[in-house]
Amino acid sequence: MKRTQLLQETRKVRFEEILRIWTEERVSQEEAAKMLGVCSRTFRRYIDRYHDAGLEGLADKRLSQASARKAPVDESLALCERYRSRYRGWNVKHFHSWYRREGGGRSYTWVKKQLQAAGEVSKAPRRGAHRRRRERAPVAGMLLHQDGSTHQWVPGKMWDLIVTMDDATSEHYSMFFVHQEGTSSSFVGVKEVVMAHGLFCSLYTDRGSHYWSTAEAGGKVDKKNLTQFGRAMHQLGVEMIAAYSPEARGRSERMFRTHQDRLVKELAAAGITEMAEANRYLTDVYRPAFNQEFMEPAREQGTCFVPAQLTQIQEVLCEHFHRVVSRDNCVSFEGLTLQIPADRYRCHYVKATVRIQRYPDGSLALFHGPRRLADYYPNGSLNTRGKEIAA
Repeated sequence: MKRTQLLQETRKVRFEEILRIWTEERVSQEEAAKMLGVCSRTFRRYIDRYHDAGLEGLADKRLSQASARKAPVDESLALCERYRSRYRGWNVKHFHSWYRREGGGRSYTWVKKQLQAAGEVSKAPRRGAHRRRRERAPVAGMLLHQDGSTHQWVPGKMWDLIVTMDDATSEHYSMFFVHQEGTSSSFVGVKEVVMAHGLFCSLYTDRGSHYWSTAEAGGKVDKKNLTQFGRAMHQLGVEMIAAYSPEARGRSERMFRTHQDRLVKELAAAGITEMAEANRYLTDVYRPAFNQEFMEPAREQGTCFVPAQLTQIQEVLCEHFHRVVSRDNCVSFEGLTLQIPADRYRCHYVKATVRIQRYPDGSLALFHGPRRLADYYPNGSLNTRGKEIAA
């Protein structure tokens, strides 16, 4: 016998005994109602129903009558068939989001119960001890997370997914695939955020070598010996915060588990196998839908984002290297020879210290102090058009 039916039978037995005590005026109506576990008004209703139909009048009709809002059997069967035919292996929350996008009107709980009853999904195991999560930042733009996840996002190909998201709202500001996470991918993620929203206050990252310098693997970060990325954040006034354990990055770790489950299935359903097409899908379909479903309102109104000059940002969010010009007025850089073209300011730059800037797309630029001397393609050849645009 189910618990609700057992409670109903118990209430019938107790009601007759309590009604007798109340009729003999041994207890007041309020006391009798309290003994039955109901309010005085409900107790009076029980008395009227008992006089009209006896103990059967106390039966809860919700247990014997079907609800007018109950879904037809055909709808339940069609739902399970839809799941089996196209979405097998998806978790219920993911399936329900697509069910609603395709016009479904039932609740998540109803969908979950129908799939569990049909044996399509199993019940989740009981959770362990309660653990208190770190509170979110109160305002958008106060703290951002950036992290990468290496995974087989499409069959036979291991890519890195780079995500930059807000701690206060879980909004994903930037999301794209690369072949390997590194300094360039981190610059691209930050640039997309700054161009769309502005400069933020702080950035939370792991201790990857492109984020931090460490004296020994797994040790404390060196906040004085900055990497290229650390130097750029320092120039922008963005505080960097290092995470010292996976638990410290719990919000990012949970987010990537969701992506590894959902995104793999969606890319497969869309027939996507190439990175360029996958990145378009992220921008046009997946990220907007993910933000709509998982974004949370910040605890406080307002924003910590501040406007930034985009031309300045481009020159900061790149790698900087210093070299001394050789006697042939050239600069050697990672196997390339960069010829400095003649200009009207100096005859040559022999023995001068110049700055080489490498941008995320691989292109190069040469600076002497604040002046831009030349632009180069990734192969080291002179880019005269790039110089005209910079001028």
